[in-house]
Amino acid sequence: MRTCRSAVLVGAVAATLTLIAACGQGGVEGAADGGNSGVSVTAGGAEGHEPLRANGSPGGAEGSGGPGQGGAKAAGQLSVRADASLGDIVTDDAGFTLYRFDEDSAEPPKSTCVHACVTAWPPVLAENTSAASGMEASLLGTLTRADGTRQLTLAGWPMYRFAQDAKAGDVKGQGVGGTWYAVRPDGRPVAQ
Repeated sequence: MRTCRSAVLVGAVAATLTLIAACGQGGVEGAADGGNSGVSVTAGGAEGHEPLRANGSPGGAEGSGGPGQGGAKAAGQLSVRADASLGDIVTDDAGFTLYRFDEDSAEPPKSTCVHACVTAWPPVLAENTSAASGMEASLLGTLTRADGTRQLTLAGWPMYRFAQDAKAGDVKGQGVGGTWYAVRPDGRPVAQ
C-alpha cells in the first residue's frame, strides 16, 4: 500500500513538472492551439487593444470582476522594480513579476496561453490596474478572453504571472522554455 501511494505521488509530481515545462515551450494542449486560442481582441485604442481608463478600468464595457481563469487576478497599481540581474521589470501591486509569452502577439493582441497553460501562467486581469510612476499609461490596454475576462496588455502583449513565483521579487519564470520573459516598463521582454 505504501509503495502504491509513493508511486502516485511521484507520478503527480512528474505530471506537474511536465505540464510546466511543456507550457513554457508551447507544447501543452491549448498553449498554442493553431490560431484558435479562444481569445478575442476588443477593438479600441491606437495599438489595436482597448486602452484602460484613467481610473484603471477597461474602456468600453466594465470589466467582469470575477476570479477569471486559472487563478487570474488584477494587477492593481503596477510598479517598476530594479532587479539585480534583470534590470527594471514590471510588477503587480504585491510585488510579483509580470511576464509575456513570445508565442502571443501584440498586433493584434492575442493570447495563445489557454486551457492547461493558464494553471502555470495565470493571466493578469485588467480591472483596477494603473500604470507605475514613469510608465506610459497609454501602453496599458486589454484583450477579452474566451471566458469574458479582460486580460491586461502592455504595449499590446498579454500579461501573466508565473505560478512558481512564491513571493514578491521572485523571477522563476524568466526564460522558461525560451519563450517566457519578465517585461520592461515599455513592454519589451528581458532577454538574457
